[in-house]
Amino acid sequence: MTTEIRGSDFARLARKITEAGLLDRRLVYYAVRGSLVGIAFFGGWALFVWVGDSWWQMGVAVLLALVFTQIGFLAHDLGHRQVFRTRKPSEIAGRLIGNLGVGLGWAWWTDKHNRHHANPNHEDHDPDVSPAVIVWSTEQVERSSGLPRFIAKYQAYWFFPLLTLEAWHLHIASFKALTKPGMRNRAMELTLLLAHCAWYLGLIFTILPVGKALLFLVIHQGVFGIYLGCTFAPNHKGMPILTSDDKLDFLRKQVLTSRNVHGGWFTDIATGQLNYQIEHHLFPNMPAVNLRHAQPIVERYCAEIGVDYLTTGLVESYGQALRHLHEVGAPLRNPHAEAPVHP
Repeated sequence: MTTEIRGSDFARLARKITEAGLLDRRLVYYAVRGSLVGIAFFGGWALFVWVGDSWWQMGVAVLLALVFTQIGFLAHDLGHRQVFRTRKPSEIAGRLIGNLGVGLGWAWWTDKHNRHHANPNHEDHDPDVSPAVIVWSTEQVERSSGLPRFIAKYQAYWFFPLLTLEAWHLHIASFKALTKPGMRNRAMELTLLLAHCAWYLGLIFTILPVGKALLFLVIHQGVFGIYLGCTFAPNHKGMPILTSDDKLDFLRKQVLTSRNVHGGWFTDIATGQLNYQIEHHLFPNMPAVNLRHAQPIVERYCAEIGVDYLTTGLVESYGQALRHLHEVGAPLRNPHAEAPVHP
């Protein structure tokens, strides 16, 4: 995938986007969106208290998992400074809804996510394609051992079941990150995470007996993880994996490793508008509501300069990702299998 570096291509696109006013802040939009999510959050927990000791709480667990994910989308936007231009209000709001609200370390996740943005799908630099459990390339399969190697053989079948553990993984990683040197505002991050655990677990185990409380936790965190994973998986999984041999300019690095998902207003809301992944990666500080307006501009421009631009439906995006994962594991099922072909 090595290509000549042409930085001016992005500069011309950026001028078009700027002239269209698509990088301007949308404070009213975020005020309305934040208010609706806040109402859903507090309303959901009020419903939890009202329902009380009942098996209907398992449905409330699903509802609150959907709300938690929407809060996660807002924390994501704050991390990219899509809401506020300056760092201070972004950090305050991000920590309140991330650490305190849903129990995810906002500073740690934002740093990790920004490293992903800098080098999407890069084997050496993107933390999202590090072979922790799932492996993303045949080269990673060759180097794998232990659990990743065991999973990799049929990892396409393991993918969705493993997503039920994703929220738990993020909670644990949030605490583990606080032990690493260089973490800013460690005491504040820890205090807010512990406060989340206190109100969240305290409320659940106060209202529900132990058995129902544990089942509520499993369902709530499981659906939370699946929803998060199903939102982020279509964006890059199954797209080309880059190595140190690939010399791409910024525009091509972002576009060629990303996939858009079409589907109308419902898909936009359900995915936090991250279905416009190409535009988001090119302009990460663009307010989410503007991404759909940027999409036709970016697609036309990519066609003009001859850069492949992939958009597909939601179901097909999962199919592409799962086929890639299955093909990556082929050498373990058949030592003579060919390397996967990227879309």
